[in-house]
Amino acid sequence: MGMEFTSDQKHWLDGFASGLGAMRAIGRAPAPVQSEPTGPDAEQIKAQDRQVAAGKKLADQEKWKRAEHPFESFERLKAVALTGARPKPEDNFRWRYHGLFYVGPAQDSYMCRMRVHNGILKHWQFAAIADLADRDGGGYSHVTTRCNLQVREIQPERAPHFIEGLADVGIVPRGAGSDNIRNVTGSATAGIDPGELLDTRPHAKDWHHHILNTRAMYNLPRKFNVSFDGAGKIATLEDTNDIGFQAVEVMDGAPVPAGVYYRLAIGGISGHKDLARDTGVVLPPGDCIKIADAIIRVWSEHGDRTNRNHARMKYVLDAWGFDKFLSLVEEKLGETLTRVDAAHVAPRPAYDRLGHIGVHPQRQAGLNYVGVVLEAGRLSTDQMRAVAEISRRYGDGDIRLTVWQNFLISGVTDADVPAVRAAIEAIGLDTEASTIRAGLVACTGSFGCKFANADTKRNGNEIVSHIEPRVPMDQPINVHLTGCPNSCAQHYIGDIGLIGVKVPVGDDDTVPGYNIHVGGGWGTEASIAKSIFPDTRAEDAPARVESLLRAYLAHRAAPTESFHSFANRHQVEALKSLAQSHAGEGAAA
Repeated sequence: MGMEFTSDQKHWLDGFASGLGAMRAIGRAPAPVQSEPTGPDAEQIKAQDRQVAAGKKLADQEKWKRAEHPFESFERLKAVALTGARPKPEDNFRWRYHGLFYVGPAQDSYMCRMRVHNGILKHWQFAAIADLADRDGGGYSHVTTRCNLQVREIQPERAPHFIEGLADVGIVPRGAGSDNIRNVTGSATAGIDPGELLDTRPHAKDWHHHILNTRAMYNLPRKFNVSFDGAGKIATLEDTNDIGFQAVEVMDGAPVPAGVYYRLAIGGISGHKDLARDTGVVLPPGDCIKIADAIIRVWSEHGDRTNRNHARMKYVLDAWGFDKFLSLVEEKLGETLTRVDAAHVAPRPAYDRLGHIGVHPQRQAGLNYVGVVLEAGRLSTDQMRAVAEISRRYGDGDIRLTVWQNFLISGVTDADVPAVRAAIEAIGLDTEASTIRAGLVACTGSFGCKFANADTKRNGNEIVSHIEPRVPMDQPINVHLTGCPNSCAQHYIGDIGLIGVKVPVGDDDTVPGYNIHVGGGWGTEASIAKSIFPDTRAEDAPARVESLLRAYLAHRAAPTESFHSFANRHQVEALKSLAQSHAGEGAAA
């Protein structure tokens, strides 16, 4: 017992213990080795992993992106399309990364969105899209509220041909849908506006190409919108975007040299009743790309990937506050953002709410742009080809899409204006409109969207057709109709905004209808509209709108008072009472 082990005995015991340990390990899997994510999607994967480690469950869409990156699915998209089969939910999500949205059951087909930076197309591109829409789609297009085009009724087996055809003419739908940065908007009159502060075209173009060539700008927690407003005549609605770059003139006495800068506003998402707020940050126009990139990277790392309803950047800002968020942006940039007090910023030029309709002089002497009226954004392919030829023959070859669901033909000489007007009228369109028709905005509605509760485009045209002969409006009026809470037509910023609902009728039935709101605005009149007439049947909406407009004309403070001002100086119940007192006045018209 008191004897020590010899050297050989110690070696034997060490070997015995080692062997015993090995025997116990037989059948037991080795502990997993966690490797750090690498590659172009590393930051998104890390963000997902952090939320899972915190005990949360990823949203299905996050799982789908992780299982198969949508950009790696194109060949499978083509193979599935050839069978004519409808996509499974996870593939319907993935295909949107290529611009394709399956919109059944409203339409048993695909819709395609594009990327048209600053909303400007060449005449030959416009004509080519018309040809593709005839070959593969429904023979028409819609101008959208993001200065974009949609083509619908694309049959599954034709979908790959359509998006490849777009690429052949220099139009890229890559990332036009799902959890990506949507079409980049800019001032419709960029480079031709006599009063603009900045030409937004080069900045929108740079941002467009940065997105296309930077994988980290994809696979975001949800969609993301960026807009550049050069302070021209036509509003760009940059304050409805996640990032709004607003051209401003900084005066003497500021901590930066006097001159023109972009002022940064963030957090806009009008469908969630929020508009982008001024951060006080000003930046040289050449810095907007790197700052937008840093903002998106901070949000992508910290945005909610478990609850789709709270995945937009607004909710990170709500939780953190602007100061904390911007401090992380500065950390990402490695530099401090420059703040300038509003007292050192000159008032921005006023918008012309009818500036997107009719003939307007350009900054180039002797040239004009012509704004063309559309019925809630719709164009037939024959009209598209005719517009392309008018632009080629009489203009500078550009067709400029606007956030107001219409387009401009630019570069028209003074002498050619009458010919352009006549050519536009000859194809069933117009360059003049009533103040209410000029301000009509409507999403696709139940005609082509499964989420919509009402046929917004048809109902919008019914409202305008009802009002025009009955109520002589002498001030611009914006009527926005959106079919569901996604608010693609931005009903909360309209003078009068309608959101589609199913209106109860009897005990167990519903009919299409709207909740009607009033008093929304943008820019210097930025505000969220307030509900006034809920559960209004679609067939009753024209009369409801008429009563509101009659109340406005009868009780405005002065002939120049805007509807926005009128609606916001009255409480809802007072407005409702005034409208009801004028109901039925036009019944005999």
